[in-house]
Amino acid sequence: MIVQNYQYKNGELTPQKSKQDFDLLLCFGAKKLIEDNKISVLIRDSIPAENTVFCSTAGEIFGQEVYDESISVTALKFENTTLKTSFVTISDNLDSEKAGEALIAKLDKENLKYVLVISDGALVNGSHLVNGMKKHLPEEVLITGGLAGNGSAFNSTLVGLNSTISEGMIVAIGFYGDQIHINHGSFGGWEPFGLERTVTKSNENILEEIDGKKALDLYKTYLGEYADQLPGSALLFPLSLKIDGTGEELVRTILDIDQEKQSMTFAGNLPVGSKVRFMRANFDKLIDAAGLAANETLISSRGQKPQYALLISCVGRKLVLANRIDEEIEAVQEYLGKECILSGFYSYGEITPMNQSNNCQLHNQTMTITTFDENITEK
Repeated sequence: MIVQNYQYKNGELTPQKSKQDFDLLLCFGAKKLIEDNKISVLIRDSIPAENTVFCSTAGEIFGQEVYDESISVTALKFENTTLKTSFVTISDNLDSEKAGEALIAKLDKENLKYVLVISDGALVNGSHLVNGMKKHLPEEVLITGGLAGNGSAFNSTLVGLNSTISEGMIVAIGFYGDQIHINHGSFGGWEPFGLERTVTKSNENILEEIDGKKALDLYKTYLGEYADQLPGSALLFPLSLKIDGTGEELVRTILDIDQEKQSMTFAGNLPVGSKVRFMRANFDKLIDAAGLAANETLISSRGQKPQYALLISCVGRKLVLANRIDEEIEAVQEYLGKECILSGFYSYGEITPMNQSNNCQLHNQTMTITTFDENITEK
């Protein structure tokens, strides 16, 4: 397995040219750069690869640093692993769940080890997308990935495969064979407070009532002085969600509020009957959680450090940590070792299983890490 990082910034690609042909390019960048056809062509011409995936972001991870207005490019070549890609585009007759089903239907299932999914972050319901993908995928096949971003604008995003880049697009990359080793970890680090409560009325990702009370009204009582700063201050106070009957705890980010209806719109579904708790930011715990996510990837890593780690962290963490944001990347590198190459992006949602299971879910406000290494053929 060969891994090489490149960066497009200030009009230049560094390094400028590759003599190596690759199997896959992962390109994470600012929307205005991703949509510039001249830049995408430059990258594909400079770094030859069988498949190139593009994704707009809310910040780019390149090595141990976080950038804006750049493109982080990771080139991957495998010795004993085969890749296959598929894509779909959301339309009036293809909702998010059906899109997930169609995406997986296009992939061969024989010897399929892992699926990396990069999805539009504005038009796609991530919870439904994951549910659709899981319907037709063997339980033992791991899924991780994330939803594209667009800075802090929270509007249209872009995803692309090779020369096709558009809104509403979802790309899947299937990894095949027994020689690739992929592990995952995910932690939030948010601090819960207040009582556990029950969702009593919701419509998918719109939360209307908690314990029979108007959701926004109850939420404001917990925010105190921050209530007047909504919806912006909501990034400091996400919601912990425990899905009824599973015991799994997810984090949900608030995207918008409706003062008239006293409801809140989240970046993922909140089913009726779910248990919720309010959460608040603790800077040190957020940074420590990134390290814990990295450590979790090492649990089943055969005692060796990975060659490459894909980091997908939430835009909410970036906005909250502000000038301390590099610290969560440094925490990851400390666990995974200096030889492990890092790249990734800040997203509108993270896709990964909980703990060491393969039960994939949509997460918000987490640092999600997928690590890769491949057996080397002795010559």
